[in-house]
Order: sequence, then structure tokens, then C-alpha cells
Amino acid sequence: MNQLPDKLYYTIGEVAKHLGLNTSNLRYWEREFKQLHPKKNASGKRKYSKDDVAVIVTINHLVKERGFTIEGAKKHLKDEGKSAVTKVEALEKLGYVKSELQKILRTMQAD
Repeated sequence: MNQLPDKLYYTIGEVAKHLGLNTSNLRYWEREFKQLHPKKNASGKRKYSKDDVAVIVTINHLVKERGFTIEGAKKHLKDEGKSAVTKVEALEKLGYVKSELQKILRTMQAD
């Protein structure tokens, strides 16, 4: 998964590419999850904030990695609220740190 650049808003294409999803997945999740509400510009193009991306990452984690149904993910997000998003953000950061440490280890073993 590539890193998103540090900016205020992201396009639907940037977010979809970041997570390896289709844009149709994101539009569907917008309809299903009340926590997800990107802004739209005058022409109707979505602008996802960092908070929106964090919610999408959480939904993706629950549905794709943990095997939740859409209804189960909705309930989990409703029950857990912001803490569910924070936990998934922490897991994503730990995964990134792990991959970087593995790269360092491979480099050290190659020497």
C-alpha cells in the first residue's frame, strides 16, 4: 500500500489507489456508513479529509481483513466510535514500522 501525500483533501481516486479498492466501493460505503461524509465541490467531486480516510481504512480493515459483514462493521463502528478508528490507525502504523524493520534486517543480512 502506498503512502498518501500530506495534504488537506484527497480525491476518490487517490484514496481508492491507496487502499487497493475500486471507487465504487468507496461510493457504496458512503451510502452505508454515516461516519463517512466527504465534502463535495461545486461540480460534485468528492474531497476526502484525513478523518474520512481514517474511517475508510477502518471499514476496509473490518470488512476485508477481519471478515466483518457490512452490517457487522456498521455496528462495530457505532459501538466503538472513534476508538475503533484509532485502533486501526495504530495497527496500520505498526504494520508500516514492521515492514521497514524487515527491510533493514534484509539489508543487514545481505552484507
